[in-house]
Amino acid sequence: MKHKKTESGFSLIELMIVVAIVGIIAAIAYPSYQGVIADGYRGTGQADLLGFASAMERHHSGSFSYEGAASGGANTGAPAVFSTYSPSSEPQANRRYNLTIQAASATAYELRATPVSGTGQASDGTLFYFSDGRKGWDKNNNGSLESDEYCWSC
Repeated sequence: MKHKKTESGFSLIELMIVVAIVGIIAAIAYPSYQGVIADGYRGTGQADLLGFASAMERHHSGSFSYEGAASGGANTGAPAVFSTYSPSSEPQANRRYNLTIQAASATAYELRATPVSGTGQASDGTLFYFSDGRKGWDKNNNGSLESDEYCWSC
């Protein structure tokens, strides 16, 4: 009696089909993954803005004014009362946002977290925090807040 020898393994066509399926899945999944990463870094920037706002309130409780909280006692620019970059999870060399005081008076302020150019956050839009508790995200990245952008989860 003769035994028939059976071939085992995959044909080239079967392997090519598997490679094509894996490629399609990767092409769909990678942009979603990048979006999740950007959302995470945006959340870090938002947390840093809230910490920055707390530092502004501490400054106000000592001087009864928000003025002079920037470097060199100025009212705008890099803060002296908080870190100048988004410090929540990374060292300054890997920063995703630069923090600034856009405006400060005796009774009000505007803080901004501007994405650092050359990072994945560069086109994500600036985050805003105002002394009256309003929050904004320039989602369309046009340089100004529109009426529907006064939130962080728009």
